Amino acid sequence: MPDTFAITIVSIIVFTVITAFIKGRSRDKCLMDFSGDMITLEEKTGKAIWGKLSVEHTGLELVYLERYKDKKGHDETSYIFYKQEYPDIQALVRFHNQLAEDRKRQREKQLKRTYHPGALRRFNRKIQNFFKTVKDSLMDIVNMVIGQVKNTPLAGGVLTSQDKYVSQLKQQVMGSLGASYEPLLERHIGKKVVLELIKTDKKFEYSGVLKEYTAEFIEIMDVDYCLAGDQNLRKADLVVPRQYGLIRHLGE
Repeated sequence: MPDTFAITIVSIIVFTVITAFIKGRSRDKCLMDFSGDMITLEEKTGKAIWGKLSVEHTGLELVYLERYKDKKGHDETSYIFYKQEYPDIQALVRFHNQLAEDRKRQREKQLKRTYHPGALRRFNRKIQNFFKTVKDSLMDIVNMVIGQVKNTPLAGGVLTSQDKYVSQLKQQVMGSLGASYEPLLERHIGKKVVLELIKTDKKFEYSGVLKEYTAEFIEIMDVDYCLAGDQNLRKADLVVPRQYGLIRHLGE
């Protein structure tokens, strides 16, 4: 007779390792495009924090160029912004004049590849979108397979006893596949659009090139933008939460 207790322990370990691996690799694509750059995180309150962006699956960290001493005399070298705080984000702003020369060149190449993309790039997106559109069907298939396995004597008993871990694993796998396919946005990728952004209950519009979207964010390049309290418009790229920003018009 198999040792059911030992199989259960091994199952927990396997589920935990797989889930941890998927979590560790799961980062928002829009945020990752700004990773390593000097950016300004603008909160809904108008507070702005500036530093080099580092992205993890649990949140963001902005690393200051210089040590900063706050009003209480504490030394600070970075600002940590947790994922549960994402609803407080107004925008992540990458001002062009704050980028190093090599990053400026890389960004220009990125913009050229993004604006009116070539056939190969469009084909690559079609492949990605295919997997996005089958995500829901894939979940149905996974549930069906797990249901069939549960009907077997040995494996079924183990899976039934580990329903909690199986559910967590399925959620992590589905989450790692990215945002669902959004045809209204997809048709305008690489084109000039008008972003409508809600700031302090007012609507502002910004014209730029739509680069990417995920379940939580929209990324738009080459806009004229100024921070709260600043009167000077500067060229910038934006990542904004989809709950506050939406693509309202095609701009070409």
